[in-house]
Amino acid sequence: MAHVEQGEQSGQGAQGDEVVRRWKRHPQAVRLARAELRTALAGWGLGAIEGDALLVLSELLTNSVRHAGGSSWREVETRFLLRDGGLRVEVHDASPRPPRPGAPRWEAEGGRGLLVVAAVADDWGCGDRNGPGKYVWAELAPRPAVDEPGRKPVVEARHG
Repeated sequence: MAHVEQGEQSGQGAQGDEVVRRWKRHPQAVRLARAELRTALAGWGLGAIEGDALLVLSELLTNSVRHAGGSSWREVETRFLLRDGGLRVEVHDASPRPPRPGAPRWEAEGGRGLLVVAAVADDWGCGDRNGPGKYVWAELAPRPAVDEPGRKPVVEARHG
């Protein structure tokens, strides 16, 4: 289920771990942002959620690049925040329209992005920015990683 928040999220994560980048509204931004997220996850010891995190980022940023509208000089912003050992991904754009999960026809080639986000993320939602637009966020908790067969899962997250 999506949640709506009021006010822009800003500042540092609980441990000062935050990556903020701005991108031209161009499809290439998705590839570049994925590389930035991959680097952040490796630094935070969150490799176990990399696949899910990259999928969520791809869906949110693609929606923003395609549907934010407005002037072509407007940029989108990504924020990756380490929170409680997990990850929060935010995508900010100048469009005031909140995202709505679609109900695409089975033969449609698109319209499932937010359904994918809802299925993969632990939580997601949107909020109003201080200024024009909105941000859409998703959170992923750390996932247990199995070190060896027969051993109990170990949570991959940097502490301290």
